[in-house]
Amino acid sequence: MTDNVPHSARVWNHWLGGTDNYPVDRQVGDDFAGFYPDITVVARQSRAFLRRAVTFLAADRGVRQFLDVGTGIPAAEHTHQVAQKAAPGSRTVYVDNDPLVLAHARALLAGTGAGATEYLDADLHEPEKIIEAAGATLDLAQPVGLILMNILGHVPDLDEAASIVRRLLAGLPSGSYLVTADGTNVIDGPAFEEAIAVWNANAPLTYQLRHPDQISRFLQGLEVLEPGLVPCAQWRPAPGASAEELRAVDEYGAVARKP
Repeated sequence: MTDNVPHSARVWNHWLGGTDNYPVDRQVGDDFAGFYPDITVVARQSRAFLRRAVTFLAADRGVRQFLDVGTGIPAAEHTHQVAQKAAPGSRTVYVDNDPLVLAHARALLAGTGAGATEYLDADLHEPEKIIEAAGATLDLAQPVGLILMNILGHVPDLDEAASIVRRLLAGLPSGSYLVTADGTNVIDGPAFEEAIAVWNANAPLTYQLRHPDQISRFLQGLEVLEPGLVPCAQWRPAPGASAEELRAVDEYGAVARKP
């Protein structure tokens, strides 16, 4: 991967307002936004949802371990930082199989003295290997917060994506949680679909928008926490959130508990 080829993690970083990207990433990201201007809102609401969900699990549900699969380029207030802010002893394992992301992760990820932060070079399509390797850092007899943010859309087949979720959760104990969100096509579907078509024609890793009814397949057999699968901005918003901050865009998320 070179700076002449757009990269999904770097483009997402651009949409988040980060600096870990190249001109080619900004060009593709800006072209995408020309078709679907709300993509930057999607990215930022998704990150805000992750912060709220991790804080809730660490502060209110006593979760002290997180497995973040498909993490992308680490950015400010990433999973380990949010968890350790709420509970300093929290442990986080990040998983990706992209050399670019790995290089950034090694440079940027750092746990606090009380907690632990690890990075695994592993493939989403091999859930059992992920769980086995994560066990070197996490106590898999204790609840784990499994994070799958905007990664399952990269699995074109819905049955396969649902199978990956089931197999990851199968290796985690009762009382674990799933935090997941992905792009949808129900609010501004035609514009987002057109932008995704541009993306898929230019980037090596394609993405599949899904209806919330399809995303709900990932939650089957779990206890879905209120308010359910909703636009990310509307999942337990911060008190005093503005109307713009609460505006629904095509990014739905949910948090669910393994019985």
